[in-house]
Amino acid sequence: MSISVRRVLCLDIEGGYGGSSRSLFQSLYHLPVGAVQPEVWCRRAGPIQALYERAAIPCSVKSDITHVSALPRLSRNLYAFTRASLRYLATSEFRATLNAAVNERFDVVHFNHEALFLLASWMRRRTEVPFTMHFRTNLVPSIFARWQARCISRAIDHAVFISENEQRSWQALGVKPFVGSVIYNIVAAPNPTSVAYPEIPQDGRLKVASLSNYAWVRGVDRLVEVASALANRGRRDVLFVVAGDMKLRGSLPSELGAISRRDGSLIDYAADKGVADMFLFLGHVSEPERVLAGCHALARLSRENNPWGRDVIEALGAGRPVIATGKYDRFVESDTTGMLLSDYSVEDATDQILRLADDRVLLDRLGAAGRARIEYLCNGPARAACLAAIWQDVARR
Repeated sequence: MSISVRRVLCLDIEGGYGGSSRSLFQSLYHLPVGAVQPEVWCRRAGPIQALYERAAIPCSVKSDITHVSALPRLSRNLYAFTRASLRYLATSEFRATLNAAVNERFDVVHFNHEALFLLASWMRRRTEVPFTMHFRTNLVPSIFARWQARCISRAIDHAVFISENEQRSWQALGVKPFVGSVIYNIVAAPNPTSVAYPEIPQDGRLKVASLSNYAWVRGVDRLVEVASALANRGRRDVLFVVAGDMKLRGSLPSELGAISRRDGSLIDYAADKGVADMFLFLGHVSEPERVLAGCHALARLSRENNPWGRDVIEALGAGRPVIATGKYDRFVESDTTGMLLSDYSVEDATDQILRLADDRVLLDRLGAAGRARIEYLCNGPARAACLAAIWQDVARR
C-alpha cells in the first residue's frame, strides 16, 4: 500500500538563533524523499532562512507567533505570562490566517518547541488537523508548569522528546501520560573544509569552547571561576572561546548582580577577576561548527546538570571531547567521550581541563569515540525517518 506525501507545517520560534531551530532544520534536511512535504514558519528572521532556501524548503517569517513557557520563579512567570497574554490578544488576525492555512493546505502541524502551547491550545479548538510537538526543555515543577503540561496534553496527538530526560520530567508534572517518542537530535557530519574563525589564535594553548548565550542556569560564568583557578595554579595556557550573547540580565547573585545592575556582561566579570587574557568572546555566531573547528574541547558546566544539549552533541560530532555536569551519560561518558562531573566543583573542573591540556593523546582518543557515538545515535537519515513515520502515522489516524 502506498503512503501519500504528507504536508507538514513546522512552527519555529528561534529563526536559527538557538539549538531548537538548528535541530529542526537538520530533521527536515534529512527527511526521506517523497515521505513529507515540509514548510516552515519562523517567528524571527535569522540565519536559518538561508539554509532553508539552499535546501529548497519553503520558509517564511511570521513575527506574530506567540510563545511563552513556565519559568522557575513565580515573579518571572507572572511577568512572562502577562506579557505573552497581551501579545496573544494583539495577534488575532495572524492566528486566523494561520488556522485558515492549516485547514486548507496541511495534513499535520508540528510545534517545534513546548513554548508554543498557547497557540496549539487555541488551534486545537478550530481544526481537526493532527498536532505534534517537540519537547526540548525540562520545566521546574510549579503551578504554571503543570498548567502548561495539561494544555499540551489536551492539544497534541504525539510528543517528540529530544532525550529520555525530557520525557521523564514532563511525565512527572502529573498530567495524563503523553503519547510520545524519544528521537535524539540530528548532528550532521562535520564539513572537512570548515575553517575556524580567524579570531581564534593558532597557538599552543588548549582551546575550550562554550556555545551558549548567557543565562544563570547555563553556568557560563563558571568558566571564569575555572580560569581563575587555573591562573592560581600558574596555568594560563588555556583559552576559553565563548560564543553567544554574554550580557548579564535580571537578578543575579553577588558580583554578577552588581555587574548586571551597571548593564555589564560576562566580559566585565572576567576582567574583574583578572583573567580577561584567558578568554575570547566572539558574540553571536551563525556557524558554531567554525568555533569547534578552532577548539580542542567544549565545556558545559550547567547548573541544570543537563549534558545533552545541542552544543554537546555538535561538539562530540566534531570530534571534540566535552566536560559537562550531570549524570546522564548517553552522550558524555567519563573517560570515553569526555569528562562528566556528577557535582560541579571548580577544582574538579580545573583538574579535568588540565588533563586534556597535558595529554593530547587522551584528547584525540576521547574525540574519536565521541564522533563515533554521535554518528550512531544522532544519524541524520535514521532519526529523520523516525520523525517522518510519526507524521505519516498521525495523519493516517
